[in-house]
Amino acid sequence: MLHHCGVPGGGFRPPIGVPGGGLPLAAPSAVPTDRDMLPSERREFVRTRRTCVFGYRRRSDGPAMSIVYFVPTGDDELLVSTMRGRAKAKAVRRDRKVSLCVLDERWPVSYLQVYCDAAVDDDRELAIDVGMAVAWRMSGTELPPEARPLVRALVEQEDRVVLRCRPCATFATPPRHLHANDQEERITHWLSASMPWGAPDRPASPA
Repeated sequence: MLHHCGVPGGGFRPPIGVPGGGLPLAAPSAVPTDRDMLPSERREFVRTRRTCVFGYRRRSDGPAMSIVYFVPTGDDELLVSTMRGRAKAKAVRRDRKVSLCVLDERWPVSYLQVYCDAAVDDDRELAIDVGMAVAWRMSGTELPPEARPLVRALVEQEDRVVLRCRPCATFATPPRHLHANDQEERITHWLSASMPWGAPDRPASPA
């Protein structure tokens, strides 16, 4: 089965170097405030963040949203740990289209909306790898190998699975903020647009 993004939708296991095949925890990249982010800057934004608002369609009412940690991989997948019985896993099995609003966690707040095709991966070892990587992102310190049995016990107790999210497109607007009532910089806004995840960079025009 193929994702709409044109990559395998099942059976792929990231190479395990960093836990979960994930990228190492990194300092957040800079966010331009006077123009749209280039495609490469959008990808780097995602690779150097750790939290997002995970959104998916509900059968009725508006979309469901929850804040989660995610683990970016070198293969440009975004891995999210969840319990098998939770609504996120059930929703992805029903409808693979999800959105991740990736958060900067710094003030003024900036974000990047990432549209993804998702799949549920039942691989228990992968769930443990992702658990190790998420703990690293939570505490800022990589867990030692001796902690793996503890993470395994938690994963098994909570029956955790991994949501493998493959980005298709992104949408972003730069942070605009009033730092002081008498600041000289004008607060301006402009329209933005979604871009394919793998789009090449083109010269950015100022707003």
